[in-house]
Amino acid sequence: MSPMPALPRTYSCLTLRERPRASIDPKLDGTGTFSFEKDVPLWTVDQLKAGEAVVKVEWCSVDPAQRGWLNPTRSYVPPVQIGAAMRAGAVGRIAVLPKDTGKSTLQVGDWVMGTMSWGEYAKVPLKELQKIETDDVVKPTYYLGGLGMPGQTAYWGLHDVGKIKKGETVVISGAAGAVGSIACQLAKIEGCRVVAIAGGADKCRWLQEELGIKEVLDYKDADFKKKFREIGYLDVYFDNVGGEILDMCLTRLNKNARIALCGAISAYNDPSPKGLQSYLNLISQRAKIEGFIVFDYADRYHIAAKEMGDHVRSGQLKLRETHAYGLDKCADALVGMFSGKNTGKMLVKIGSNGSKL
Repeated sequence: MSPMPALPRTYSCLTLRERPRASIDPKLDGTGTFSFEKDVPLWTVDQLKAGEAVVKVEWCSVDPAQRGWLNPTRSYVPPVQIGAAMRAGAVGRIAVLPKDTGKSTLQVGDWVMGTMSWGEYAKVPLKELQKIETDDVVKPTYYLGGLGMPGQTAYWGLHDVGKIKKGETVVISGAAGAVGSIACQLAKIEGCRVVAIAGGADKCRWLQEELGIKEVLDYKDADFKKKFREIGYLDVYFDNVGGEILDMCLTRLNKNARIALCGAISAYNDPSPKGLQSYLNLISQRAKIEGFIVFDYADRYHIAAKEMGDHVRSGQLKLRETHAYGLDKCADALVGMFSGKNTGKMLVKIGSNGSKL
């Protein structure tokens, strides 16, 4: 493990300036959604309470859920407050520990993952940090993708909500994204017939040629609706996008089909999203539609982590990342994800490019 650099007296972070009514405005000139705060005093040992730590953030996760965290509405987590640093999943290294660390065994320099923020440093409760182990195959960033929340989301959405079985037809939207690409591979590993839906020729080609998904549909194709009908009927639909594609899947249900509602990226920036039109098929086909939140599976994360770690090391589970560099690129990366600029997991490198274990 390389030594920690000397601590600065101040750091920079991005804070929420105003709540977007529709799309996020990524400008950092004082007129956009976020503000770029410089020269923020860094916490000292004496300022830390027992059970807290300061983490030097190295990589930040960019996720569709972050758009929902900006809305002042009831949800599974409190909204980000105006003036607060933007919340984000991240990996980094312990920079400062309090005099009293309680039962924690973490040490300065340890690599950890947890919910942090868009900033060069973050103050985090020790109990919310998980030490991560890496090797020649598993990189620190994998804990923000296949070995982190996206992987857990794909796993439990398929197995607990979708209850996939060998030989079933599983349709996955947003298939080239962080969650969707993992869900495609996990369903394939389980022996399911996988139908992937993604946007653009490059993403579809990647799904077919690199991940080995035989049936891939491009929703940007002029003949998409016709090709979609030709797939027949589905047993499980893993929904990452909502909107029109969800409505289309409701018309193609087998008896006792299951729909796992993971996300609705098509509607997150729409102040007046349209309602479903084809939901009556849920009755006729005795089908089930269920939303889920990955945090509800926290006591079982170790099960999925072990299984997916084995898949990564065996080469059955391939993880692709799209990288942006610099704290000032976080907002652009989030906006870009909604326009499909990422393949696989979208990440922003906050620390120096030379940071290694």
